[in-house]
Amino acid sequence: MYEGKFPFSNKVAKRSISLAVGAALLMAPLPAIAAESKTSPASSASTSAGAKKATPDTSSAAPKNDNAYVHKGSSLEVGEHRLLTHKDLVQDWDDLDPIYLPDKAIEAVKTALPEKDFEELFPYRLGSEEWHKVAKGKDYYKADQTDYFSYENLINAVAEVSNLKIKISTRKGTGEQEIHRLDKDARVETLVMRSANFNAKDNLTKEIETVIIDCGTFLKEGFKADRKRELAAFLANLSHETGGGWATAPGGPLRWGLFWNENIAGRTGQNMSNFVDPASRQQYPGAKGKRYYGRGPIMLSWNFNYGLFSSIIYGDKHVLLKNPEIVAEDGKIGYMTAILFWMTPQAPKPSAHDVMVGRWKPTDAEKEKGLKPGFGTSIMVLNGLEANLGETEGSPVERRAGHYREITARMGVDITGEKVDTLGMQPF
Repeated sequence: MYEGKFPFSNKVAKRSISLAVGAALLMAPLPAIAAESKTSPASSASTSAGAKKATPDTSSAAPKNDNAYVHKGSSLEVGEHRLLTHKDLVQDWDDLDPIYLPDKAIEAVKTALPEKDFEELFPYRLGSEEWHKVAKGKDYYKADQTDYFSYENLINAVAEVSNLKIKISTRKGTGEQEIHRLDKDARVETLVMRSANFNAKDNLTKEIETVIIDCGTFLKEGFKADRKRELAAFLANLSHETGGGWATAPGGPLRWGLFWNENIAGRTGQNMSNFVDPASRQQYPGAKGKRYYGRGPIMLSWNFNYGLFSSIIYGDKHVLLKNPEIVAEDGKIGYMTAILFWMTPQAPKPSAHDVMVGRWKPTDAEKEKGLKPGFGTSIMVLNGLEANLGETEGSPVERRAGHYREITARMGVDITGEKVDTLGMQPF
C-alpha cells in the first residue's frame, strides 16, 4: 500500500513517507483561497478559464505596463457554482461527448471483465465471503465488513466518475493553478481550487494553459484490447498496493489482491499523526478528532488530499474533511478516488490512462529514460520509486506484473512484447 499524492499538482514533491508495505512521494500542498459553497446565476458572460488557452485581454485591471495583456482566470470564487448553457459547454468544456456519458460505464466494465472472472481473480478481497473466513479472529477483523471491493462498487464508481470532467488551468511558468469540476448531468461547473497567487499582480500577464480531463473516457478509448489492458493495469496496480498475499498463501499470492483498504499503522494507532499539514490547514482544516491517514485503494492521505478529492467528487471539500472514514467504508467512493488518480496527469508525468490506451507518445528525452507505452510505464506513473526493477523474487514489480499477466490472460488479451517491468527505466 502507498500513501497516494494528489495528481493535479506539477510542483515538486517535498516529502516522502515509509509504510509497512511500501512508500511513495506526497505532493506539496497547494495553497489556495477557500470559500464556502455558493451559486452564481447562469450567464454565458461568466466565463471560466478557457478550454485550451486563455485569450489575451486588455482591461483596466492591467499592470502599469499598458502594453501587457491580462490573462483572466475564472470569474467564480472557490466553492461557487455556475449553471452552463450549451454555448458555455462548447466554449469552456469542449462540449459533452455522448459516448463518454455514465450510461455507457456499466457496459464498459462488463465488456472488459465479466463479474464471474472478477470474482475468481479476487476471492479474498476485503469483505468477501472468503475474506471473512480467513480474517475472523484476527485483530483487524470486522464482523460487519461489507464487500468493499465488490464488482458492483467498481461499476457504480465508473458510472459516477463518468459524469465528471476536470479542468486544470495553470499560469505558464509558475505552477499556480485553478481547478474546476463539471457535473455533466447537471451542467454545473464548480471552481474547487485556486492557488493563493494565481491572480497575483505579477502573474496576471502570464498565459493560462488548460488541460481538460473527461473522466468518462476511462475504459472507453482505443482498441477493445487497449480498453481491457487499461482495466487490467488499473486492477493490477491496485491489487499490489492493497495485497495481503505471501509466497505460500493459499491459492498463491495473487489470489489475495484487494485485501486491505487502510494504512495499517494509521488504523491501529501505531502512527497517531493526524496528517494535517500546517501549510494547508487554513484551506483544508482538519476536523476535531479526525485523522487523515491512508485509506482506500490508493491510500488517500493528508488533509489537503481529502479536501481536494472531496471537492472533485462531491463539489464540497467538507464532506471528506469531516468524515474521512467514508473513503474506507464506502467502496464506491474508494474506487472513485483511485479512478480520478488514474485519469489525471501530474506534470511531468502523463496519466496512467493515457499511457495504457496509446494517447501518450514519449518524447526523445523520455525514450532515453527507457519509458515506453505499456504496463511498465504505468508503474512509473504511480510510483517512480520502483524504477529499474525486473520481475525478480521480492521485487514489488514482480507482483504487479504477475497480477497484470493473470488478468489479461483471463481477458484473452495477448501482451506479448509489452514491457511489463521497469527494468532500464528512470523516473519522469
